[in-house]
Amino acid sequence: MSEKEKIATPRVIIIVIFFIVGVPMLPLLISGDWGWWEAWAYLAVNVVGFGLSRYMAGRKHPDLIAERGKFMQHDNTESWDKLLSPLLAVGGGLIPITAGLAARFGAGVQLSFGLRLLALLVLIGGHALGSWALIANRYFSGTVRIQSERGHHVVRGGPYRWVRHPGYAGALVTYLAIPFLLESWWIFIPVLLVLVILVIRTSLEDRTLQEKLAGYRGYAQEVRYRLIPGLW
Repeated sequence: MSEKEKIATPRVIIIVIFFIVGVPMLPLLISGDWGWWEAWAYLAVNVVGFGLSRYMAGRKHPDLIAERGKFMQHDNTESWDKLLSPLLAVGGGLIPITAGLAARFGAGVQLSFGLRLLALLVLIGGHALGSWALIANRYFSGTVRIQSERGHHVVRGGPYRWVRHPGYAGALVTYLAIPFLLESWWIFIPVLLVLVILVIRTSLEDRTLQEKLAGYRGYAQEVRYRLIPGLW
């Protein structure tokens, strides 16, 4: 069986279609507003961003795509991440649901075109940062675990030169842009929930890596900030 056949299992295909196409499409499906260009842009950024990042990561690290395809199937996933990782996925799903409901029931706000365009650019920037982290890090797994069987070691290149968890930093930027792009302050409710989970997960993952991954303590002394340069 080839590496591609191992990756493209029915389970992986279903997960990708559901989370990468279905979930970002919820604002359009729930609102019924098929002329909502911002929602189409949100969908396009998610789909195109996912496709490009996985293609580029797959060319550089084919085994990383196989690793991520085994989401929640590893025995040595940290116990706390067996809870936080699904919670993060649920919280991420609540964001487009809230956006769709707000639009359907007229609970949105009127923001200027310039602000919405800026939010779209920030959204793209967040995806780009997260994609860069994925491409630079062969061990960018879907769950937190020490990948001893894959020769897990500290990654110092790419965006890891500035923050220790640039993938989470990109996600943070992306989430904060969505309420402005999709014009609803209600979206901040699930966004804040997701950001709390994200910060907790970042803290626990960093502590785990310092305790269990050789060389990470030294790296943490060189790169001081976990998530936000100059702050934390």
